[in-house]
Amino acid sequence: MNIPKKRIKDPSRKDIEQVFLEAYEIGREAAKEGRVADYIPELAKADPSAFGVYMLDGKGKSVFYGDVFTRFSIQSVCKVIILAFALKYRGFDETFSHVMMEPSGDSFNSILKLDMRSNLPFNPMINAGAIQTVSLLTEDFSFEDILNFSRVLCMDPGIELNEAVYKSEFETGNRNRAIVYLLKSKGVLTADPEKTADLYFKLCSLSVSAETLASLGLVISNGGVNPFTGQQLIEPDHVRTIKSIMFTCGMYDFSGEFGVKVGVPGKSGVGGGMVCAARGPMGIGLYGPALDPFGNSIAAVRAMEHISERLNLHVFDY
Repeated sequence: MNIPKKRIKDPSRKDIEQVFLEAYEIGREAAKEGRVADYIPELAKADPSAFGVYMLDGKGKSVFYGDVFTRFSIQSVCKVIILAFALKYRGFDETFSHVMMEPSGDSFNSILKLDMRSNLPFNPMINAGAIQTVSLLTEDFSFEDILNFSRVLCMDPGIELNEAVYKSEFETGNRNRAIVYLLKSKGVLTADPEKTADLYFKLCSLSVSAETLASLGLVISNGGVNPFTGQQLIEPDHVRTIKSIMFTCGMYDFSGEFGVKVGVPGKSGVGGGMVCAARGPMGIGLYGPALDPFGNSIAAVRAMEHISERLNLHVFDY
């Protein structure tokens, strides 16, 4: 397939469909270069050639290609939901008195800066920051509370706990337990450490699809409002915070390059998922379990580079 790269001014519906088809083909080819995560044994069972991209806009129009209805574990994309829940029920000041909002420049599960430079995790999009944010919820909210919130926020009542992934996380998540107890030893994590770790493992094990993540991205890009019901699910100020942190921290230590090349608030997970909240409003969900060295779906990154360039989605485009 001959893939054009020229930007399209005022794209038509047909143009958008064509661009997403191009992106799908680019992603499928890129998947050959990646590797499926294997440090969580259940994730190693994913098909490395799988890829899907799903776009949903505020008028309910969708464009999708590939494996967009395949269910997979949300992994670190849940950090967006955790942050939204914490902001809703703990507020901005309380949440960010326990976790910072700075890019770490380190891998998603690093404890280097946490042990050497700061008692507080750098941001809620790395493991330490997400675990600390979960600890703010552990004592007062159940897994079912956050699960129900996730279903509403993602417009997907089919979200469930993937028991096999949860068991695998629970049995092998020693590095995340180390983060929990390091935070506890510093006195910044005040909740029960085992309950906090367990809730975090469960939230990473939610079963979603590319369609699910497109819906999440749409709500975020639409100012926190479900465009089909008019319900305000996230306060506008909280949406601004979430999008800002997704933009600066959502792709781990690849966030800067993703910000330059794609320029769309996004969040990835080692299960292969990626959510993007683009102008329009437009939500884009992608699934490709073959990962790059940073832990991001290599197919999703390449596809988003193409989509953003062709459709002028970069936040600094004009």
